[in-house]
Amino acid sequence: MRSLLTVSAAAALLLLTGAVPAAADDGDRPDRTFTIEDSRITESSGLAASRIHPGVYWTHNDSEDGPYVYAIDSRTGKTVATITMEGVGEPRDVEAISLGPDGNLYVGDIGDNLDGSWDHVWIYRFPEPKRLADATVRATQFDVTYADGARNAEAMMVHPKTGRVYIASKNEDGGGLYEGPRKLTTGGNNVFRKVGEVPWVTDGAFSPDGREVVFRSYFSARAYAFEDGRLGADHAVSVPLQGQSESVTYTADGSAMMFGSEGEGSEVVRVEVEGRDGGERGKAPSPNGGGGGVSPGDSGDGDGGDATKGTATGGAVAVVVIVLALIAARRRRG
Repeated sequence: MRSLLTVSAAAALLLLTGAVPAAADDGDRPDRTFTIEDSRITESSGLAASRIHPGVYWTHNDSEDGPYVYAIDSRTGKTVATITMEGVGEPRDVEAISLGPDGNLYVGDIGDNLDGSWDHVWIYRFPEPKRLADATVRATQFDVTYADGARNAEAMMVHPKTGRVYIASKNEDGGGLYEGPRKLTTGGNNVFRKVGEVPWVTDGAFSPDGREVVFRSYFSARAYAFEDGRLGADHAVSVPLQGQSESVTYTADGSAMMFGSEGEGSEVVRVEVEGRDGGERGKAPSPNGGGGGVSPGDSGDGDGGDATKGTATGGAVAVVVIVLALIAARRRRG
């Protein structure tokens, strides 16, 4: 977690830029905005949309929880399966989850809050269960190192077409996008090599067609064109205000992004993607049904116009809530 000084500075920027998007009522459809009801899930740090169970999202706790992955039904917010991974070591800092084109779930035990204290991290892999029920599965464990030295990371994405794994590091001065080998192997290190620069991020996800990748941080998000393993043109994406912004994934049909947060009873918020279901690119729903503002500190595709305007009172309240939540989270982690 970043220092409170850095977080407070970002919060101040949010207050100045104003717009405070809120969730809209999505009725009873799947992939709606929902609240995680399971009291065991207090540090949801990653999200992955199921491809075989409509409206179901896979998540996990950050640390000190054990080898568990949870399936949440977005229509009810309830856990419909708890998966226990066996055949892996004791997880240290699980930060990300992603579904590959091979039908496997990839779990990224890639966090390192001491920025390089561990000489390797791990990725776990197991098939997405065809039946939603509590189960114990045997997972494959892969050792991961970086070509330019150990680092902290919270974002891991599996490309939905090539199956290649990417990790985005999280450093105080920014981050890097790291590409894994063409195929992960056991019995040795899987070396990830830097292929691009990215902002300081807490999660990332590929669109279902693999042509775009989105990265989020506490107060902003950007989507990048992605082709031949490299980042292209980028644009701002609006994000909801959340207590500790940790996760993002696309819905299985690519019509929206789902943004999650840590905390007990945390909310996962749907943000429409341009051209799908009448939504605009990266626009979060606002209280009056219109599009929300662009990410704080970003101007989007123009000068911002009315999109960057909001009520100062609402912004101030949101900032206070976020900063207090981050302080509480930091104290909880000790």
